[in-house]
Amino acid sequence: MKDKDRVLDGILECGIVAVVRGQSDDAVFKAIEAALEGGANVIEVTLTVPNALGIIRQVAGKLGGEVILGAGTVLTPEMAADAVDAGAQFIVSPNTNVATIEKAKSRSVPVFPGALTPTEVLAAWEAGADIVKIFPANVMGPTYLKDLHGPLPDVPLMPTGGVDLSTARDYLENGAAALGVGGGLINKKLMEEGDFAEIANRARKFREIIEEFRGNQ
Repeated sequence: MKDKDRVLDGILECGIVAVVRGQSDDAVFKAIEAALEGGANVIEVTLTVPNALGIIRQVAGKLGGEVILGAGTVLTPEMAADAVDAGAQFIVSPNTNVATIEKAKSRSVPVFPGALTPTEVLAAWEAGADIVKIFPANVMGPTYLKDLHGPLPDVPLMPTGGVDLSTARDYLENGAAALGVGGGLINKKLMEEGDFAEIANRARKFREIIEEFRGNQ
């Protein structure tokens, strides 16, 4: 199995991409450790985080065997290349930029561009997306995924934006291949308060929802 396929399979197996944003390297690293403790081993560090590439290098160096590590808010092919050079194993964008998708593919890493409308979703898929990130998902809600799957049954979708413990199962039931979760898991307030135990607890709850859902299929 190729590394790219192994990474993609690992992401789908976990079922959740934990999105990390923060102002402190130390807090970001501790939040990632807490998510891992709770069973969420797929981590996306957004490039809006100060020293994001440095954090990716640090996490890849210290936790490389435990984490599937990605870069988010990747807007250009240059950003994608820099992220992969730092240790990112997958690329996530809020939009669909064909050049960015092509750069990720040339570096043999999965890429999840953002889209919302059927036209955008299909364009992202045809450009080479491995999973299409539906963003902002909370604008349309969980049943929107079912509507997209009607005409586009083969496109794996990852809702992101407003996904939390109260909506996770609804998104899964309506066809989400994985969930992109930011504030619902690695919450800014929890990071500021140093409540990393609650981040680990939330990660466990997300994983329990995913496992319970799959067990009933």
